[in-house]
Amino acid sequence: MSNFLLTRRSALIATGATALVAGAPLGALAESKPFAVGDQAIGDENAPVTMIEYASLTCPHCATFHEDTWPSIKAEYVDTGKVRFIMREVYFDRFGLWAGMVARCGGADKYYPFIDIFMKSQRRWTSGSEAEVVENIRRVGKQGGLTDADLDACLNDEDFARGLVEDYQTNAERDSVRSTPTVFVNGDRLEGNQPFEVYAEAIDKHL
Repeated sequence: MSNFLLTRRSALIATGATALVAGAPLGALAESKPFAVGDQAIGDENAPVTMIEYASLTCPHCATFHEDTWPSIKAEYVDTGKVRFIMREVYFDRFGLWAGMVARCGGADKYYPFIDIFMKSQRRWTSGSEAEVVENIRRVGKQGGLTDADLDACLNDEDFARGLVEDYQTNAERDSVRSTPTVFVNGDRLEGNQPFEVYAEAIDKHL
């Protein structure tokens, strides 16, 4: 389980001072740009259960959850209308922020397909020097249909980066999130990467 100190200072150190000063609200970005901002939900909006996962795209335990456990949750609960799922990104480092930005570059329809690629290929795209990781992130973006121009516009948008970090800090502070993955099932808290059966039990008690 990855741990972090949820403070303004630690966020500035982790993601780079130029990207993380107070910025524009995400609502303004949604009106003017094609990026997916705010919570991205999948599943029936009237589902009886809402499942929220706090995850980092650079967290190995989160990648394991998405590779091993998430497919069963999606098939048995999300696709059947029982669960509405939201993944909220946690930014431990600049790589996770940049990958999160790319996942949102193509709009809401591409968000979860990008998350899937980043989680399943985490070991590959996070390897190497900073320049190599940046190129790996851009390669994932192109794999998902983004152009170099799309990626340049997205990754160079400081207001976008600021807004995402402010959003993450607000959510994580409110929910007292200190590690990833942290999952809430209709408000019930589960920490760490748990077996599918644990999540199933937490969901079933609300059905």
